[in-house]
Amino acid sequence: MDSIEGEHILAVILLTGELFYFLIILERAFSGNSNADSVVHYKLQHSIKTRYLRFVPLDWNTNGRIGMRVEAYGCTYESDVADFDGRSSLLYRFNQKSMSTVKDTISLKFKTIQSDGVLLHGEGQYGDYITLELVKGKLSLFLNLGDARIQSSESHTSVTLGSLLDDQHWHSVLIERFNKHINFTVDEHTQHFQTSGDFDYLDIDYELSFGGIPVPGKPGAFSKKNFHGCFENLHYNGVNIIDLAKRQKPQIFIVGNVTFSCTEPQIIPVTFVSTTSFLMVPCTPQRDGFSIRFQFRTWNSEGLLLSTRLYQGSGFLLLYLQNGKLKMIIYKLGKVQGEVSTGAALNNGQWHWVYCTAKRNQVSLTLDNDAATTVYASVQMHIYSGNSYYFGGCPVNHSQSICQNPVVSFQGCMRLFYVDHQEVDLMLLQQGLLGNFSDLQNDVCGIIDRCLPNYCEHGGECSQSWNTFFCNCTGTGYSGATCHNSIYEQSCEAYKHKGNPSGYYHIDADGSGPLKPFLVYCSMTDKAWTAVQHNNTELTKVKSSSRENPHTAIFKYTASIEQLEAAINHAEQCEQELAYHCKKSRLFNRPDDVPFAWWVGRANDTQIYSGKPVLGIQKCACGLEGNCIDTQHYCNCDADRNEWTNDTSLLSNKAHLPVTHVIITDTSRPNSEAAYKLGPLLCHGDRNFWNSASFNTETSYLHFPTFHGELSADVSFYFKTVATSGVFLENLGIKDFIRIELYSPTEVTFSFDVGNGPYEITVKSPTDLNDSQWHYLKAERNIKEAALQVDQISKKVQDDTSDGHIRLQLNSQLFVGGTASRQKGFLGCIRGLHLNGISLDLEERAKITPGVEPGCLGHCSSYGSLCHNEGKCIEKYNGFSCDCTYSAYSGPFCKNEVSAYLEAGASVIYNFQEYYSFSKNSSSHASSFYADRAFNKENITFLFRTTQTPSLLLYVNSYYKEYLSLTLSKNGSLQIRYKMDSDKVPDVANVNSRNLANGQLHHVTINREDEHLHVKIDQHLRAKFLLSSGRKFNALKSIILGKIIDDDGLDLEVLKANNHGFFGCLSSMKFNNIYPLKAALHHISSNSVVVIGRFSESNCGTLSTADSSSRETTHSLSDNSGSIDQGQPLDNAIRRDSAVIGGAIAVVIFVILCITAIAVRIHQHKGSYKNSEAKRVEHNDCADAALKSELNSQSIISETQREYFF
Repeated sequence: MDSIEGEHILAVILLTGELFYFLIILERAFSGNSNADSVVHYKLQHSIKTRYLRFVPLDWNTNGRIGMRVEAYGCTYESDVADFDGRSSLLYRFNQKSMSTVKDTISLKFKTIQSDGVLLHGEGQYGDYITLELVKGKLSLFLNLGDARIQSSESHTSVTLGSLLDDQHWHSVLIERFNKHINFTVDEHTQHFQTSGDFDYLDIDYELSFGGIPVPGKPGAFSKKNFHGCFENLHYNGVNIIDLAKRQKPQIFIVGNVTFSCTEPQIIPVTFVSTTSFLMVPCTPQRDGFSIRFQFRTWNSEGLLLSTRLYQGSGFLLLYLQNGKLKMIIYKLGKVQGEVSTGAALNNGQWHWVYCTAKRNQVSLTLDNDAATTVYASVQMHIYSGNSYYFGGCPVNHSQSICQNPVVSFQGCMRLFYVDHQEVDLMLLQQGLLGNFSDLQNDVCGIIDRCLPNYCEHGGECSQSWNTFFCNCTGTGYSGATCHNSIYEQSCEAYKHKGNPSGYYHIDADGSGPLKPFLVYCSMTDKAWTAVQHNNTELTKVKSSSRENPHTAIFKYTASIEQLEAAINHAEQCEQELAYHCKKSRLFNRPDDVPFAWWVGRANDTQIYSGKPVLGIQKCACGLEGNCIDTQHYCNCDADRNEWTNDTSLLSNKAHLPVTHVIITDTSRPNSEAAYKLGPLLCHGDRNFWNSASFNTETSYLHFPTFHGELSADVSFYFKTVATSGVFLENLGIKDFIRIELYSPTEVTFSFDVGNGPYEITVKSPTDLNDSQWHYLKAERNIKEAALQVDQISKKVQDDTSDGHIRLQLNSQLFVGGTASRQKGFLGCIRGLHLNGISLDLEERAKITPGVEPGCLGHCSSYGSLCHNEGKCIEKYNGFSCDCTYSAYSGPFCKNEVSAYLEAGASVIYNFQEYYSFSKNSSSHASSFYADRAFNKENITFLFRTTQTPSLLLYVNSYYKEYLSLTLSKNGSLQIRYKMDSDKVPDVANVNSRNLANGQLHHVTINREDEHLHVKIDQHLRAKFLLSSGRKFNALKSIILGKIIDDDGLDLEVLKANNHGFFGCLSSMKFNNIYPLKAALHHISSNSVVVIGRFSESNCGTLSTADSSSRETTHSLSDNSGSIDQGQPLDNAIRRDSAVIGGAIAVVIFVILCITAIAVRIHQHKGSYKNSEAKRVEHNDCADAALKSELNSQSIISETQREYFF
């Protein structure tokens, strides 16, 4: 700043703790300097203790450029400084041969313009060493505490901190070690870590070297590049090393030239800060060739470095960065005469030398003074220098004949310009005596490492340009600008209520929190079960264990204990089955004795209770129920019999699960044996997913502790309302705030302020949001952007372009459903509220808050559509369920096809009246009983697959000899016969279609109302018929699938089809509100169903491509970027259990063989179809058995034998 003039007032704002103080000094203003070089000093009368100091310029010198540089000096400061020239060092020699320490403290400050150099080093004969080294502008600490096994450079402990430390500014370093624990601090960044190896002591022989690593026996020789720069206040375990060196104490040996004052190198950098920045340096024209040399550093992969017009317009020579490479092009009359490139990744923020020379018709380009990088270009022209060189860019309104730029302007730093071997004096440039420039920062390199600290979360990889940074979230399981948002759901319950089927999924139990996602198996039954496997699911036998030599089984899960704890806490219920089989192997012996076997839970605490813990009682389940095999003992195994028995426990105390160890100590006696088997951890439900509260008045709200989301904040929840507006959530600070609001029936607003002024995002919905339906909302704010998403509407993202404050600092309570002013409160329900992955318990807080009620009914209004195929949505307090009673399908969402394989001769008979029996001649009785059972319409749907013709698909008869038959003719076409009057000839409807007996799955829909018949096959073929045999079906008797056993009185055509019956696949059969297949398969005890012949459940109805595709498609509300699965089941998930892996491989091979067999034989004779169907049935049975085995992992024991212990 050239000067500060005006009123005699200086305003200084002081910040101490969290209180602001405003200090007015009334005496006078502080005048600044009047030129660019002189320094003006002022000394305050009173000392000030503060965290921050703000300078307020009152006026600027009208005759100079605007700029200011201020240094604040504190109280008396003692400084010991040493200057190293890159060929020198200080050796601190110990009084004894070796120094062995368990605790070390090393502190120093340094500054340098060199990017590499060793700051300190020490080593011992047993492999101990410590090295502090500057590598490419970053400080690395290498440490080993004498582990001789660690030989390779990859094995030692190393930590790197800092960046751009070669900026000629002071940087502080502190190393604190206690045993293996290290605190490593560079400036304000600290990293805590532990060393490798088994030892706690650091043993250093003879000496510590500061500034380099001397080679023993070779004075002045060093094994690595030495440090070139200054040290200040270098202390090792309380010893002032530089002070000892200055006083020439014998403990210090000086190698080379070390001085005790810090010299300032006269290097003036310039910073190209914007796209309009450039530096023009004049040169002598018409020289035969030229040479240009300079250094640059940048984060941008593209940018113009140099543009010069050759003499008399003979062409241009351009140097620029492209994709991080240095490229040179020579133009003449718009045509490229020469083009070369060298280097890679030159946008790494390091200083790079560029040396370009031209002589006659040849140009050479060298990078970083490395001859190996030199490239040459020969051109068909003699090169003469022009009038000027443009560095970094071209003037804004320049002529193409003066300066050309094929890329973008350079943003970064340059220094040490040499033109024709003469250094350019940038001081003359600043004074306007040489060349020209625009939008430059002189005498400073303004490069900033925007990846320090690394704001990319969850292991995201940070990269940067001059103006911003980027996060690569690939492979992390997270998405967003800072890799903050998990791409996975938090539980199987969440996957289930998105309509996902059973399968392997990743879950992220704490959402955007620090815990990583992990793989589980989700079984989507009426409850969403989560199964987590471990490393030993087999029955394991134990012998020769005793109290002195116990057998200890350790169980490792596919997730960490912290991950499992988060998942267990979310779940409504968890359980794990532990079976103990024994032969002369006791468990508890007597209640007052030390047990012979026990297990350990996740908190590493010993547990000896049964499935239902009873404090202080060592009893198995049989002891609690009084049915042990020996009534004198409380466990079956404690009977100590020389025969096998067992005690089995179903552990269900969530606070102790999962089991991590099992200890057995009583198998060392003769004939003593035991075996144990631990099943997977099973949990169901998600307490947080349905956690909700109802806000009944506009002045009601819930309050929670302050939300801490300084750098990243995400809020997600479901809401439903009929109100037109209301505040969902608000948290305030002194100035900062965050608020999410329903602004209008179609608008949701997310607003916040981090100190740079209010920021707002609004999402508009195409439909009203106050429709009493559940709607999903997610808002996120990080230091790069803010985002808001509502339902499936495209996420709205706005970049945060402000360059000021980045931390969201809140200090009030968090208000949910209202505001601190009790205005604009929300009326309705909020559910599943998560802040940065942490769930807030709305229900518990609502129980003690007036105007708010826990829970919220009405889930079916939003989730009823998940109940498919006429399934009925049933309301529950926590969620809903689908009733599939009146559906041909089954499963949690009535989407699972109920399919069966019928072999030749098989018959399924569904009788309409199971409690009455009638003789064939009792038509009068039937007439009186079924007087009201006359049907004037039918709705029939089913799927089938066969290769047989003719075939009988469906036969429906009545007590009045009326019938309906569906058959496949010999040519494979569908024929429908209706006889609704016993005195009339039946109606025959031939549906002209392709051969339907082609082994493929076909979907048939038949609708009749009165005499109108509509037929649809495979969603494509549609046909209409007009019937004449009647309009009503009277007194229905039965529905028959497959062969008709009693074929008396059948029409000839029906009889021909019945001779062959049906063999193949039938699926999802529906006749009005009757589901004969489902009744035969799932209600075996029903008296209304009779099955004759070979008939078994199959998955043949699930092989439709369209059906499979629609069933497996999922819709995620999260950002689904990344390569990891995003809500899809993992069919080939890897598991650690070798037995499971082997079984999975066998199943995969078996499925491939089945599919191959089907593909080869699908168009062959009927016998081949039968074989492939049989294989499909077998595979289905195997798959079901495998799933049950995986989820239950139960030993083969009967329910009467099952007892409980632990």
